[in-house]
Amino acid sequence: MAESGLLEHSPYRGARLTQRGQREALKVLRRHRVIESYLCERLGFNWDDVHEEAERLEHAASDSLVERMAAALQFPRHDPHGAPIPTSAGEIEETDAVTLAHARPGVDLRVRAVRDEDPTRLRSIEAKGLTPGARLRVEEAQAASEQVSVRVGGEEGPVQTVRRDLAERIYGVIEGS
Repeated sequence: MAESGLLEHSPYRGARLTQRGQREALKVLRRHRVIESYLCERLGFNWDDVHEEAERLEHAASDSLVERMAAALQFPRHDPHGAPIPTSAGEIEETDAVTLAHARPGVDLRVRAVRDEDPTRLRSIEAKGLTPGARLRVEEAQAASEQVSVRVGGEEGPVQTVRRDLAERIYGVIEGS
């Protein structure tokens, strides 16, 4: 990658992407997330089984196909997991999301994204109602037991207990701030 101008390597300091490398990385990220979105929206795949399929397709699909997929979906801004999709110009939305594991009790959140590819964990997150767009109130963070309790959907909603490893994969935006 360094020979192709995508990466700069400094001995004992590590490596980092060049500007060109960053553009290429965002292009691949866009392809992956547009394909995931298309698989869910147009082909009926579930959000928990699109990652591996998109991994296979992102390297085979042409730029033209990916752009047609994006157009057919009216240029989605987020993938099925809530992650932002870079624009074709290489711009990506920034958010001030916090993980559910790090949110304080009493805070109201709207789930922004779930960062996980594991189908079993995604199904568990979905079963608890913790998908992008869900409104939550952090009821209790139990550090000793490695769990977070949240109320899903408002004051009358059910309380769900979430293991810390799952709570670290769920990103939310604080409501009312």
